[in-house]
Amino acid sequence: MLQLDNFYKARYVLSKVLRTTELIHAKKINPDVDVYLKPECLQKTGSFKIRGAYYKISQLTKEEKAKGVIACSAGNHAQGVALGATSMGVKSLICLPEGAPISKVEATKRLGAEVCLVPGVYDDAYARAIQLRDEKGYTFVHPFDDEDVIAGQGTIGLELMDQFPEVEAVVVPVGGGGLISGVAYAIKSLNPKVKVYGVQAEGAPSMFNSIHDKKIEKLNAVSTIADGIAVKEPGKITFNTVSKYVDEIVTVSEDEICAAILQLLESEKMVAEGAGAASVAAVMFNKLPVKGKKTICVVSGGNIDVTILNRVINRGLAKAGRLCTLEMELDDKPGELVEVCTVIAKLGANITGVFHDRSANRKKVNTCNLRVAMETKNQEHIDAIIKALEGRGFTILHKPV
Repeated sequence: MLQLDNFYKARYVLSKVLRTTELIHAKKINPDVDVYLKPECLQKTGSFKIRGAYYKISQLTKEEKAKGVIACSAGNHAQGVALGATSMGVKSLICLPEGAPISKVEATKRLGAEVCLVPGVYDDAYARAIQLRDEKGYTFVHPFDDEDVIAGQGTIGLELMDQFPEVEAVVVPVGGGGLISGVAYAIKSLNPKVKVYGVQAEGAPSMFNSIHDKKIEKLNAVSTIADGIAVKEPGKITFNTVSKYVDEIVTVSEDEICAAILQLLESEKMVAEGAGAASVAAVMFNKLPVKGKKTICVVSGGNIDVTILNRVINRGLAKAGRLCTLEMELDDKPGELVEVCTVIAKLGANITGVFHDRSANRKKVNTCNLRVAMETKNQEHIDAIIKALEGRGFTILHKPV
């Protein structure tokens, strides 16, 4: 049973180790919504996970601390457990899948944890962690389905009510459900009128499906850039808590998540990982009934792998209509390419790439396919370019949606 007293206890314990994350008024996220951001991406270790992990470890007995803790994670939870354990003089062992990003493995080691790389995927690493727990007597620190972990994450809810008592809606990313369980329980206990909404990636809708079907369901696979919320199966505690206290859960697409990451970079100078930007994506693309409401989006983490950031930005630009690639059919004669470029230039777009292919069209010998990549202003600008090109008689083969 979750108890609000435990949340306040967690808040006291965490007060000396947390970084204060003040709300940021973000007017550019959606002009129809009064948006505020809770930037847990600025928290120690780059995510909210330090809250639940540290508090869980702090509540262990001396005997349990002496034996050490073990966890299984490919990212934020691993770093939270490592930092929490090291700061309390507790040994920590983190089981990671062998293919985990080197940056995350090294970050976990730097925080004082011993790392055990396990062949296979997350499920294999989890099985190995449980095996070692049973063999060595370690305490397993679950990433979400634990009352103390949930209480630690729920301190965010207490902070939100103190920082902005007038809030009408809170939007939270959802993976296994630990964060939203804590936030929803705290907020609903203090003010039941505040709406609490959850957001999952379309490629990992485990809680979304479970709530819809009113029973815990396990996905066969997950696939999303938001690796922090890529969870196949919600926990029992979290499922029950979400069922009772969360008003609605929605999903967002990969392109919407990328667009949200880009928006946070450009307008708020804030780096968010895919999971952290999911809440913002839901508000940006009007997935929730928050028009005109004072709304807080919890940006849960900022540990995005820099090796994929460029791809994320490009997808975000494409989703926002800032990058566009048009493929068209031309008569293969002098002057056609010049005319295409002239139309585009007059409308103010910047061509960044041209690919001319005579072999693409097997049926018409005297035609070719032209693919033009360009920087544009928005979707309306793209529509105007397409209209102008078609007005000159060019056939557009593939139009961006």
